[in-house]
Amino acid sequence: MSLRRILIASIPAFFAATTIASAEPVAYSFDPGHTTVRFCWNHLSISRQCAQFKTYEGEVLYDAAKPENSKVNITFKTDSIETLVPVFNDHMKGDKLFDAKAFPDATFKSTKFERTGEKSGKVAGDLTIKGVTKPVVLDVTLNFDGAHPMSKKPTLGIGATTAIKRTDFGVSQAAPFVSDEVTIDIQTELNKKI
Repeated sequence: MSLRRILIASIPAFFAATTIASAEPVAYSFDPGHTTVRFCWNHLSISRQCAQFKTYEGEVLYDAAKPENSKVNITFKTDSIETLVPVFNDHMKGDKLFDAKAFPDATFKSTKFERTGEKSGKVAGDLTIKGVTKPVVLDVTLNFDGAHPMSKKPTLGIGATTAIKRTDFGVSQAAPFVSDEVTIDIQTELNKKI
């Protein structure tokens, strides 16, 4: 084969490789019908209690080839806290705990992704609650990455967990009798943005 033919034959491969290497992270949005953002605590050493944020918004920029280039940005609406007990809902939103009127948003913004396994990693970021920002690290599991079996659309399935001390964020009523440590668990399906 002549040098000219070799060069011509190699051009498509070169551009394909360049495209792959320069691929941008893909934007995904949370599927509200298949997402839970739950936080749990120990109540007086008697039982484990949980609540969840019902309203949130944000996106994940996911780079499958280089997860370290991925980013997460999510806002939780504190007036959407749901405990299944209406009176306790109001208490949680009140000024002794989340103070939803003064601080309507809690946010998480990632600062670093670290891959720890084929489908696991750690996401470091800044968590802001009641105007106080602290660094946290989420343990993340990639449960699914592919075409949704029903919609056939590109979909991610992700689980993320961490633990914080609520007093660090000024949510301190009844601590330590009601545990200072609060675990956060996010289970979500995300759809590729069009």
